[in-house]
Amino acid sequence: MDGTFAMDHRYGLGQLYSMQRTFFWSKNSEILFSGWPGTSSGMYALALIFVFVLAVLVEWLSHCKLIKPESNHVVAGLFQTFLHAIRVGLAYLVILAIISFNGGVFLAAVAGHALGFLLFGSQSFKRSTPTPLPAKTADV
Repeated sequence: MDGTFAMDHRYGLGQLYSMQRTFFWSKNSEILFSGWPGTSSGMYALALIFVFVLAVLVEWLSHCKLIKPESNHVVAGLFQTFLHAIRVGLAYLVILAIISFNGGVFLAAVAGHALGFLLFGSQSFKRSTPTPLPAKTADV
């Protein structure tokens, strides 16, 4: 087997369609859209950058705090729901890119999620609030 399968009229597609079923390492791939990035090395690099940035955005949206505690609860809830829908949509785009089974896309997605978590989710770049010194009660 060559890692692809074909569907025909029995499945209602009306044309032959093949899809990679195992990981492969090639710039000649289709990621998210028909014919994109094609056979161009530059477009393949752009596709990898796109997937990387999508993964970083997913992590940012997962860890950002954009709603102030004193805001209206209904408006805050609607805004939070909107952000959740955007995050889930972007996460599904990353998943759809990964199921192209291109090894470079997989590595770009993992690296994007890792960098996004490092920047926005881990303690590495969090600002810590300084603990106040205890009040001085006596000099003795």
